[in-house]
Amino acid sequence: MTSSTLGAFLLPDGYARLAPRAVLRESSLLLEATRYAHSRVGDRRVRRATPYASRVTLREADPVLLVPGFLAGDLSLRPLGRALRAHGLRTYRSQIRANVGCTLDAAAELEARLESIAQRRGSRVQLVGHSLGGMLARGIAVRRPDLVSSIVTMGSPMLAPGAHHPSLSAAAEALVRLSRAGLSGLMAEECLAGACARRSFEESREPVPPGIGFTAIYSRRDGIVDWRACVDPLAEAVEVTASHIGMVLDPRVIAHVVAAVRPRDVPAGRTGLASVVEVDRGESA
Repeated sequence: MTSSTLGAFLLPDGYARLAPRAVLRESSLLLEATRYAHSRVGDRRVRRATPYASRVTLREADPVLLVPGFLAGDLSLRPLGRALRAHGLRTYRSQIRANVGCTLDAAAELEARLESIAQRRGSRVQLVGHSLGGMLARGIAVRRPDLVSSIVTMGSPMLAPGAHHPSLSAAAEALVRLSRAGLSGLMAEECLAGACARRSFEESREPVPPGIGFTAIYSRRDGIVDWRACVDPLAEAVEVTASHIGMVLDPRVIAHVVAAVRPRDVPAGRTGLASVVEVDRGESA
């Protein structure tokens, strides 16, 4: 993306756009998807071998709202949501079909979604966001600490949103062109270089209020964003070995997400044994 299209403040000194060849690191996605498929098979076997009365449901944990990344929608986080529910956690979709619009508009819609879930459940909500979704989650946590109990970001370049692969730049430019042509609901120039972009960036850099857990998951193998931009100094940083896209599939990464959102006094290691019946049909992830 050219400097005239992308605000210079989105790429601070010390960070860099990725070289085109960096996307080759994303080839490990196939391996990560295979790991996920194998884990699903293993979980089913354990579940079938466990009497229903022995399955544990975690009601102590706050509900989890999953937020997808740029160009993605709730469908991309379905495997992650399924894994979290297998651990007894209650999950909700963001209701984002494709994260291609104005970030401020997306944040406002997520805030309304949070209010609805918090009111329904009588508790604060945990946010788990992938890539851009994590940046949105962080901004909302700063703005509405009364609604958020913790956030987990996955490959979210909060420190330098402009430090990404050229393919993302091309996609953003295409959205801007379509917006200029009259298509509604898409990113406009203001979202990349104007006041909209600056406000979103500044909100994602403000201190996270006390009492809100913050875990930032990153990978040096990330072929989409500069991993250094994902390591927020205010967060508990967790390094994994996975591709950017594969983070939401790899069972090893999912285990870190589970550890971050489950109650601290509940032991891990119960994969596939939990059972959650979500009564809000069409609401959960």
